[in-house]
Amino acid sequence: MLAVTLNLLFPHSISRTESEFENSAMTSIKQEGLPLIDPSKIELRRETAVVLPGKRRGAHAALGYMCSAVLLVLFNKAALSSYSFPYVNVITLFQMLSSCAFLYAMKRWKIISFSEGEPQSVTSNPITLIPLRTLVHTLPLAVSYLLYMLITMESVRGINVPMYTTLRRTTVAFTMIVEYLLTGRKHSSYIVGSVGIIILGAFVAGARDLSFDAYSYSIVFMANICSAVYLASIAHIGKSSGLNSFGLMWCNGIICAPILLLWTSFKGDLEALMSFPYLYSSGFQVVMLLSCIMAFLINYYVFLNTTLNSALTQTICGNLKDLFTIGFGWLLFGGLPFDLMNVVGQSLGFLGSCLYAYCKLKGK
Repeated sequence: MLAVTLNLLFPHSISRTESEFENSAMTSIKQEGLPLIDPSKIELRRETAVVLPGKRRGAHAALGYMCSAVLLVLFNKAALSSYSFPYVNVITLFQMLSSCAFLYAMKRWKIISFSEGEPQSVTSNPITLIPLRTLVHTLPLAVSYLLYMLITMESVRGINVPMYTTLRRTTVAFTMIVEYLLTGRKHSSYIVGSVGIIILGAFVAGARDLSFDAYSYSIVFMANICSAVYLASIAHIGKSSGLNSFGLMWCNGIICAPILLLWTSFKGDLEALMSFPYLYSSGFQVVMLLSCIMAFLINYYVFLNTTLNSALTQTICGNLKDLFTIGFGWLLFGGLPFDLMNVVGQSLGFLGSCLYAYCKLKGK
């Protein structure tokens, strides 16, 4: 009360006294050699502490995707080549059913949730585990995924591997275009430049196989468009639906798995599977189990990486992953002849991917 009265009677004196007291206190601290604390620096540290964990989480998602993708390719290669398993659709079906089983069990055991901020104990629907309205909302994601799978399988026919790899790496350009059309997102000149280096490296790597087949080329470019739409749909639907990576995986699985089951049954793959000679081999079963686990991890990291970073970042990670896959595949399985143009092209792709990662970390 006394302080308020004095402030009303002598406002200038009180303000001057407070100012002098603050100055004398600061001078005393300096003389004693005590550290000064700047409030603006404290706020900056708080902002940095918020930003850095987000960047670290995004980096961990990208690295997790690349590691699981390389391992998945190696296990699939072991199943398809070492054991001569001819049914690619059956592998995809087993992987999808396993992912749905893992997610259902973890949701029932209250280990995970399907949306941000949702308690693990909440179950909206005892069968689908999410509201039917949300499931319908994610239908475009499942449709784009099915188109991506079917057209990608068809795109391998009628075109050699080097040229197929070259054309598939142009997906980064399609992803940038689709991101702009769906979300209006624009990228800096640094990002565009790094993408240009990646595409240049892809064409250098396949320069010795510039054979032209209009149908095969058009199918590959359709696969690129479907891949770009699928990744952009993950980012867009993930934000609009409120689902996290587990929720998106669950919706995608319960929509696509029945369709793929009908497709493999119609083609007779499931019936032919029963006569596969290594079906009851422990080695083959271990390879298939590890393949299903890696498929679950890679799907999770695809959704997480695309949601945390962007569809373009996910595409760049896919290109960078190919380099490690080629290296490990050459060491483990062999059969890859040395070609200087291919090495130069792969090096350019690696350089472009590293430049992209640097630009993203620096916020350029």
